[in-house]
Formats: sequence, C-alpha cells, structure tokens
Amino acid sequence: MVQTDGNARHKNDVLQRARFALHHGQAQEAEFLAGDILSVDARDTQAITVLGYALLMQNRAEHAIKVLEPAARAVRDPEIDTQLGLALRQAGRNEDAIARFKRATKRKSSFPAAFLELGSLLADLNRYDEAIDALTEGLDASPMPEILSKLGQIFLLRRDYGKAKSAFIRALQLAPDNPEALWGLGKAHQGLGENREAADYFRRCLAQAPGDIGTLLNLGHSLLEIGDTEAGYDCFRKAARHDQKGYAGALATLVKSGRGRFWLKPSQASKFLRRTEG
Repeated sequence: MVQTDGNARHKNDVLQRARFALHHGQAQEAEFLAGDILSVDARDTQAITVLGYALLMQNRAEHAIKVLEPAARAVRDPEIDTQLGLALRQAGRNEDAIARFKRATKRKSSFPAAFLELGSLLADLNRYDEAIDALTEGLDASPMPEILSKLGQIFLLRRDYGKAKSAFIRALQLAPDNPEALWGLGKAHQGLGENREAADYFRRCLAQAPGDIGTLLNLGHSLLEIGDTEAGYDCFRKAARHDQKGYAGALATLVKSGRGRFWLKPSQASKFLRRTEG
C-alpha cells in the first residue's frame, strides 16, 4: 500500500511539473514528463492530454493525431476530442476537424473550447452562419469572453456593427481588460460612426500594447473624424516611425481620410509624414 501511495504521489508530482512546463511554453519538457507517466500507464488520460497539447505547441500534428485518435476512441472525452480536432486542423484536414469538434460539443460533459474552435474554423472557411450557430450554442454552455469576442469578430466581418457591439460589450462585462474585446468594440463604434466612443476604446488598447500600429491608425482615423486633427496626425506619425509597414499604413489612411487636411497628391501626405518624423 505504501508503494502504491508513493507511485500516486510521484505521478501527481510529474503531472504538476508537466502542466507547469506547458503553462510556461516549455513544450519539449512537458512532452518528456508526460511520456514518463505514459511509460508506466499508457492509458493515463491526464498525461495524454498534456502530451497532446505539447505536440500541438510544437506543430507536430501527425504525431499528435497518432496519440489522440486511440485515446478519443477509448475514453470519449470532449477535451481530447477537441485536441484531436486541433491536430486535424493543423494537418490541413479541415472537414475531419469540423466533425471532431462537433463530436466534442455533443458530449454529455460540455467543453466550451470545443464550441470556440468549431466556430473559429467555420469562420475561417467563410461559413459564417454555421460559425454563429456554433458559438451561440457555446454561449449556452458557458458565456466565455473568448466566445463572445469571436462572435463579435464575425459580426464585424459581416458589417453587422450593432450585433458586434453587443457581443463585445458582453465580453467586457466578463473580462473588462480583454484586448480583443476592447479593440473589437472600438471597431464596432467606428463602423457605426461613433468615433468619440471608438477613440476611447482604442486608447484603452494602446494602454495595453503601446505602439501597436493597427490601433494607432484606427485611433488616428477616429480622432480626425471628431475634429481632433493634431492628435490624429500624431497617431499617424507614431505609426509611420515604427517601420515601413507602419509608414505605408499611415500614408494610406491619411490619404483616404475624409477629414483633416486635403491631400491633392499622395506625395504631399508622404512629405507631411516625413517632415514631422523624429
């Protein structure tokens, strides 16, 4: 009995270390530790789950499929089903991944990430109606801010800014500093012409990620729309100083803007940005 208790303590200690390694991005260490457990008990579900995540983090989809397929048949666990779906997607087998995610969502014990992954894949395939249905069903299982943010992103793509706004507001009620929801709510307000509110949310995004080019450009655009031209131009200058991509984005946004200065030629806007750099 003492030996059995000792083995259980050892397994739990190794499992805890493996999860710690996963959390800190040490996929190879997590793989090694999970393998240590599986060398004693090849059917240990917790170790298989850790190994699956470790292999996915290393983009070793085919190896992950070989590990997860027999486990999914044996235990009918929604998390393992979801992992297998991720591996299939990583391997480019999108239809197989969809089928696996759907299976995970139908398990008796729900796993909210399955709904998120199913909706995300369907959205990436431009199957927006199906994606919205999957994510909405996921909200019934668990109102995760990630699910709400993904739902909001799909509504943004469809230019349904009112529904996008509602989804992002709900996400922020659950996670007030969620960066995707903050940025998405800024874009929803911007799409509705509510640029003062949009600017507030883009500023909150910049507080978390100072210097982000996309946020600077969106903030600059909203500031120009509400007549705060100098602050808007300053956003474009900051983006332009970052790198060539930032400069190109700032120039394009500046030229297309319907507010602020009138640029007869793009070259004039280019000179304006360069003259005020540094």
